[in-house]
Amino acid sequence: MVVSAPPSRVVELACLAPSVQNTQPWRWEIAHQSIALYSDEHRRLPVTDPEGRSLVISCGAALHHAQVAARALGWAPSVTRLPDGPDGGLLARVVLEPGAPGADAPRQLEALERRYTDRRRFTSWPIPRDVVQTLASTASGAGGGATALTGLTARIQVELLVSRAIERQLADAAVGTEQRTWVDREAEDGIPAEEVHPAERRGAQNRLSSDRLSVTDQQRVEVSDGLIVLGGRSDDRAAWLATGEGLSALWLRATIDRLSVVPLSPVVEVEETRLALHHGVLGGTLLPHLLVRLGWQPIGRSHVSRTSRRQLGDVLHVTPPLAAGVPT
Repeated sequence: MVVSAPPSRVVELACLAPSVQNTQPWRWEIAHQSIALYSDEHRRLPVTDPEGRSLVISCGAALHHAQVAARALGWAPSVTRLPDGPDGGLLARVVLEPGAPGADAPRQLEALERRYTDRRRFTSWPIPRDVVQTLASTASGAGGGATALTGLTARIQVELLVSRAIERQLADAAVGTEQRTWVDREAEDGIPAEEVHPAERRGAQNRLSSDRLSVTDQQRVEVSDGLIVLGGRSDDRAAWLATGEGLSALWLRATIDRLSVVPLSPVVEVEETRLALHHGVLGGTLLPHLLVRLGWQPIGRSHVSRTSRRQLGDVLHVTPPLAAGVPT
């Protein structure tokens, strides 16, 4: 007899998903064997994410994490996306039916618990083109669209656009203020200063200055980096949710393959560069929602702890009775 883990464990693993500035902008509700995912608009970044694109992408990543966790824990998840329509706060409902973990369940659970963002500079070892293409296909297979940028011209264009976007944000005082709000919060969310700029360490005499907050190694495109644009045919909540699911699928696969993933959000947060990426690099074939860079970390480099997570009780509401497991 196989007994599935409780739905609360699925949510706990889903909350390990990546999110913009580690805002963790999700709320969950469990009723029996049904899990509801809501966006938390109070955690939206009004300056850099006025439309909520990054917020919904973050929730989409958590939704995919939940599905992977459910299957690995012995559930068969069935997902309804945007059940209340495109403008509703309810992003998805996941109904859990008894199932059986697949043979790769241990590997998937390990990937969920091991995935994190390592913002340190990658090695100069190039990523084979077929590996980048496979990761792009993995993202597309999860429901979103993805394009691997492997051509020299496209890569040069993207490098220039990323630099231009960073310059635009550096010149915007409101952007800097918003970023600083989520750095060194000493709480269960946000990003530690040494993670924003790994060369820096916290301390009264060695704090990040405001003009360095956005210019970090993590945002520089190197010739050996793998580059993938995630996006869709539309620029709405349904497409953003799918992009988030694709991001999670890509990231978990990269984690299994020992690759590092770092999102490059400025290029899509600045409208000028986002449109240039859409028309000039992608030829109008994909509306870009997010750009990620991929690379190898040096062998033997010390492990970086994942960013902190909010307490489960702060993001989850349970309507009793809660099924603790169903025999199959």
